[in-house]
Amino acid sequence: MRIDIETIWRFRKPGSRQPTSVMLGFLKDINETGKLTLAASRNQLSYRHAWSLVNDWSAFFGVPVVERSKGKGTKLTAFGEKLVWAGERLEARLGPQLENLAQELATELKELLPDHPAIIRVHASHGFAVSKLREMLNATAGAGIDLRYVSNQTSLVSLAHNTCDLAGVHLPRGELRKRSVNACKEWVDNRVHRVVGFATREMGLMVKPGNPLRITSMEALINPAIRFVNRDQDSGTGLLFDQLLRQHKIEPAQINGYEQVEFTHAAVAAYVASDMADVAFGVEAAARQFGLDFVRLLTEDYYFVCRETLLEQAPMQHILAVLRGAEFRDALVKLPGYAASDTGAIKTVNEVFHGKKS
Repeated sequence: MRIDIETIWRFRKPGSRQPTSVMLGFLKDINETGKLTLAASRNQLSYRHAWSLVNDWSAFFGVPVVERSKGKGTKLTAFGEKLVWAGERLEARLGPQLENLAQELATELKELLPDHPAIIRVHASHGFAVSKLREMLNATAGAGIDLRYVSNQTSLVSLAHNTCDLAGVHLPRGELRKRSVNACKEWVDNRVHRVVGFATREMGLMVKPGNPLRITSMEALINPAIRFVNRDQDSGTGLLFDQLLRQHKIEPAQINGYEQVEFTHAAVAAYVASDMADVAFGVEAAARQFGLDFVRLLTEDYYFVCRETLLEQAPMQHILAVLRGAEFRDALVKLPGYAASDTGAIKTVNEVFHGKKS
């Protein structure tokens, strides 16, 4: 059983007794397909009812939401596009929190159902590859997964306190590796834990299409005319950005917008795409999702850490089989900036965190 929590957009006018509900997913499908018939079919609406909804929304707002062009199909007006854009920003900002709540409720309910599968508890920072893994595991039988999005170090603390079974951790390659390892090493033990390879991902600066401000390095961020939007300070990405600042001898106070934070990679990308900022730091996949250009700064290795005893249990064996399968590797290749790297391989803590054989 899986629970999906979805937002509903209701608009009210002063004095009106009934709100108007707008199906933003339906409008997004019109935007993507250019055909009302296809969008209606995707949303299980009749063609007549679809047009009735569009006309009702246009009448409510007093401006057209879609327009038809002979020979060119149907497209959204500027107002319709703005409605869809508002929905995408909301999803980018609140999506992971809603997924966490849905997972919490589903786990509680499953425990009361007969024949519920064994559940692997996963704590990991939000990311596109992690989300894809959950999607594939939910589509197969063999293991239930309770995935909660938490910060990088919090996941390892959860593992140490036995409140999760798999902890996601991402470590940058290059000069910053040692600092990240030092922040994690007190929570991992080579005698107890093992590390499962997952993926690599490209990290860098998300900028507007065409990079009009010519932002190509960390040093560009000290220009007071350039507006930055930051990740929250407890996130692994926020901590990594602070490490980059120290490496480049840049003070946070020199960056216009350092205190402005959002809580996901997609949210900061949406912030830049909305022209509320000029640049953000995060994963390439989020930049491409919102049509932004990307300036690569470094590569991160993403791993899962678990107790060695978990590896022999059937649910974990199922997860490893999915990780090692061609379907998951193909899915990783399609995520911009992600790549398979020892995906599903088992390594010791000493190998990964200290660069030496046990």
